[in-house]
Amino acid sequence: MGRKIKVLLADDHTILREATAELVNHQPDMQVVGQAGTGQETLESVAALRPDVVVMDIAMPRIDGLQATSDIVAEYPETKVLVLSAHEDPEHVISLLQAGATGYLHKSVSLNELLEAIRSTSRGVSVLPPSIASVVVKYLSGEERIPQKEKITDRELEVIRLVAQGLTNDQIAQRLHLSKRTIEAHLTHIFNKLNVYSRTEAALIAQKKGWI
Repeated sequence: MGRKIKVLLADDHTILREATAELVNHQPDMQVVGQAGTGQETLESVAALRPDVVVMDIAMPRIDGLQATSDIVAEYPETKVLVLSAHEDPEHVISLLQAGATGYLHKSVSLNELLEAIRSTSRGVSVLPPSIASVVVKYLSGEERIPQKEKITDRELEVIRLVAQGLTNDQIAQRLHLSKRTIEAHLTHIFNKLNVYSRTEAALIAQKKGWI
């Protein structure tokens, strides 16, 4: 047996999280290296433990799973994020994928489905339920559009607002307690989502839309 897949479980329901940890730890190829109950704890645990896969609940206090996913992927691209959510609308899933999640599962999945999804995610293989996979493919091919505001995470809004105040990337990184590389990654995501090429353009669009 080779190196075990290091898994971090992020969910604010302690009983569910601990039960899942026990089941995952029974797998010969997996090990739960940590657990987190909030988005902030998740970010701190990823920094300390460098897991291969974060199994991420979306509805968490302080920092939600969408924002935490975006931060993890920007700062630790070697860590893959598998999202568990009670939401199944395509817009929600596409927002998660845009934030950098490798896979998405509905919370109603079986244990075996979850375990296989963790294995796939650790290899960088995208995991999507068949019910929404076709919609995602249509969106990526340009056949369907998602409202622009739905694409922007809370963290990205924070960055845009600070850009509009005239702060540099270094200053924004200090203000948000993130690395400069993470801020640069967020700006790249913002530019792509808004179809712009500069900080000034991004700030102007945000002002027009009433985000700042």
